[in-house]
Amino acid sequence: MILAPRRYRHETDTRRWRTCRVREETSDLYIRSSQDVENEARAILRMLREEIRGHIDRQFEFHTSLTPVPPLPHVPPVIAMMYEASERAGVGPMAAVAGAIAECIGGILQEQTEEIIIENGGDIWLRLTKPASVAIFPGGIHFGTIPLLIRPERTPCGVCTSSARTGHSFSFGRADAATVIAPSAALADALATETCNRVRCADDMEKAARFAIAHGADGVVIVLGERLVALGGIEFTDAQGVTA
Repeated sequence: MILAPRRYRHETDTRRWRTCRVREETSDLYIRSSQDVENEARAILRMLREEIRGHIDRQFEFHTSLTPVPPLPHVPPVIAMMYEASERAGVGPMAAVAGAIAECIGGILQEQTEEIIIENGGDIWLRLTKPASVAIFPGGIHFGTIPLLIRPERTPCGVCTSSARTGHSFSFGRADAATVIAPSAALADALATETCNRVRCADDMEKAARFAIAHGADGVVIVLGERLVALGGIEFTDAQGVTA
């Protein structure tokens, strides 16, 4: 597995976006928004990390299991979100953690800013008023950047990617990239993990994409070697990265 540098992060403001990074222990968020939300985002991130740590103390298998675990009662919203995404995708709850954190922070901050994009380790939650593009970076020699157009009427939504080639995530599959668009970033994160798990060869790609659609994805893109499979509501664009 290759840990690719995050060249897609451009920490400069534009006419459309205020840009910041929020780091807390192992969390490293890249945020673009209409208004400055850095301090609020940092406080929310700290709260969410404490809630997740506290729940792991209650149920250690929540942290270690690669399959869904029995949900405990009286949990914070971020934990409930991870339980639900885990159950729907058939993976462990922590497979949804990056998307769930991005979604929870975005859900709170959306009242303070007209538009917002939160990227957490390649997993994105966004709410838009104008179209923007997000890019898939599958690595390899056959594909460069693959930009997807996200229209505002589809948001809020999550766009999450799992890869057997790049990044920190463990995968049972071989896909260079499995990207899922779903109404929930937590669900998109969990489904991307399981979709990637299901791709061991080119013949698996369409079946894996159909699995994601059947379990709540709006759109799926899978890349393996020289082959790309797209299913559902996917629009490709010539734009690079997120529009200014």
